[in-house]
Amino acid sequence: MALRLLPSLPVTTTLITKHTKAPNLPNSTVHRAPRVVTAVANVSDQKVVSRRSANYHPSIWQYDYIQSLKSNYQDESFKEQATRLVGEVRMMLEKAVEPLEKLQLIDTLQRLGLSYHFQNETKRILEGIWSDQGEFSWKKHNLYATALEFRLLRQHGYKATQEAFSGFQDEMGNFNASLCEDCKGLLSLYEASYLSVEEEGILDTAKEFACKQLQQHLRQNKIDEHMRMEVEHALELPLHWRVSRLEARWFIDLYEQREERNSMLLELAKLDFNIVQAVHQDDLKYASKWWRDTGLAEKLSFVRDRLMEDFLWTVGYMFDPQFGNIRRTVTKLIQLITTIDDVYDVYGTLDELELFTQAVDRWDINAMELLPEYMKICFLALFNSVNEMGYDNLKEHGYHTIPFLKNAWADLCKAYLLEAKWFHSGYIPTFNEYIDNAWVSISAPVVLSHACSLTLNSTTKDCLEHWKKHSNIIYCSSLIFRLADDLGTSVDELKRGDVPKSIQCYMCETGSSEVEAREYIRKLIDATWKKMNEEYLSMAHSTSSPPFIQIALNEARMAQCMYQYGDGHGVADQETRHRVLLLLVSSIP
Repeated sequence: MALRLLPSLPVTTTLITKHTKAPNLPNSTVHRAPRVVTAVANVSDQKVVSRRSANYHPSIWQYDYIQSLKSNYQDESFKEQATRLVGEVRMMLEKAVEPLEKLQLIDTLQRLGLSYHFQNETKRILEGIWSDQGEFSWKKHNLYATALEFRLLRQHGYKATQEAFSGFQDEMGNFNASLCEDCKGLLSLYEASYLSVEEEGILDTAKEFACKQLQQHLRQNKIDEHMRMEVEHALELPLHWRVSRLEARWFIDLYEQREERNSMLLELAKLDFNIVQAVHQDDLKYASKWWRDTGLAEKLSFVRDRLMEDFLWTVGYMFDPQFGNIRRTVTKLIQLITTIDDVYDVYGTLDELELFTQAVDRWDINAMELLPEYMKICFLALFNSVNEMGYDNLKEHGYHTIPFLKNAWADLCKAYLLEAKWFHSGYIPTFNEYIDNAWVSISAPVVLSHACSLTLNSTTKDCLEHWKKHSNIIYCSSLIFRLADDLGTSVDELKRGDVPKSIQCYMCETGSSEVEAREYIRKLIDATWKKMNEEYLSMAHSTSSPPFIQIALNEARMAQCMYQYGDGHGVADQETRHRVLLLLVSSIP
């Protein structure tokens, strides 16, 4: 990894100059003795060792159930109907005259999950608006229009300036009091502010002002029910941080309640959602069969069997129907990552983990002979799966990527091993020391390395060049993933026995309370998004990288989604179950 852009927040308020053993932490974060089970570690010597167990619940989605999923929307008649409606919406875009009308239509299509049909039209419209920046009469004194234009331009890689909002401020830099009653404009301003980059004081002020006023509207009950739902939804998580597929499912229901809804857009949105869901179900069934055929869930009963949840991640990464190969491949990756993570975090002894790390680093089938039996099947599943992915890339595109991919896996296992050593020695790293390892151990770089090879269709050398070029956005996405995971899972992981996470490392280093540490992590996520926004703006129009960049952005969004209410990956029978049903099982009537 080349240069990394670490968010410019102070890491500590009280510096500790040397690493320490674990101190007494508050009750909510204290290490508790995990459940211990007895197992045979190595068939060759039959040594009996004590092993931990995380007591993960079994999968709530049975193989037969997944394979039984069937949608009527695979029928050609539905596809023909959708094609006709897409053509009519395309004409609607062509006929739109006023800039605000065009922007509202683009925004609605995006939120309904339809924008992938109209990428050329969207680009043409935004190019026209961007090139005509001198003409502003249509948005003058209109906060909603100004903020909507700013958000859509930045979202599509145009470097709109924060000075677009200076006309709504007084001489002191405060936003005009007259805007306080404009709830629609405030909501638009709030959403736009999350497209900010570093050192944009106007947008920082805008976010604070809009958030405060929107909360005031909710408290005073000044707004209708429809607007209240939108405001509450936005304040919970801004649009820029949300997973587009889940947002589309939510927005379709909301849009149907609007008096000013366009019936043709609504019809297309429902129809398209159901057609795409049918494609996703086919991808899911393929991945489910692969997982059963590996035998890992049966042989390694201590690991999380989360195939359905793994697939949900991939829908968040790239839902477009044409990217089925990415979804199928990345689902395999995430389940392999989950399995190996549980080997390191829960089951393996330190000696075994050393051997496994060496085997992955060598990427040599002969190395598995030194491994205990349970690790042999794990290593062989990884070895065969990654080599098969590399073989498919070589066969279909002529590019040899296995050295690039195996290096990513070796880095991941080395990061896992370091955390295992910390845990077994009772060592608490400094915050920065933890982050330097944890942005790799969260596994995001492994997923993105495969996404890089899949979307760029490049040789190992080319992949390395792209990796270096995009190193900052990879790091930012990985860091957000790590921090979101820590916010959602650290308490449960410490209960079952695990290395301290970012929250505990920060508490130990600064003497902060858990509440203060969590607030610091949230601010760090916000700061990292600013850096990622800036990276995105610097490369959004690169012809060789948009799909890869979008996956990196969406990985951060999906992490914030999956850990929004706790451990949505490990504990799959709560909010995640609801989301699976919405996106992958139940069609829209």
